[in-house]
Amino acid sequence: MKRQRYFYRVLINTLAFFLAAQLLPIEAATPFHFLGAGIVLSLVNLLIRPVLIILTIPLNILTLGVFTIVINTWMIMLTSGFLPGFYIRGFGTSFIVSIIVSLANWAFKKILSQQH
Repeated sequence: MKRQRYFYRVLINTLAFFLAAQLLPIEAATPFHFLGAGIVLSLVNLLIRPVLIILTIPLNILTLGVFTIVINTWMIMLTSGFLPGFYIRGFGTSFIVSIIVSLANWAFKKILSQQH
């Protein structure tokens, strides 16, 4: 079940990146780079994001959790930096992409929770 969820998360991230690329200046050398970005983002969120969440607990408490959006933006920027052939310009674009990806993952979790 966990592998299946991970696969779905990669798929949702890939589709969210593809959707965001239709609206924002995101450069992908090939369509497969969206899949690569979905995989890289899932790995970055699995390995790096929890550490940043813990390190920024005081800021998250102070901002009532809003700082998490900045952390998500950093994860998008890291994904762009780690994956050659996939580029998202600047913090502002990454911020909007992080909101799109977060909404897509939230909707996926909501749909999944209704099935169980």
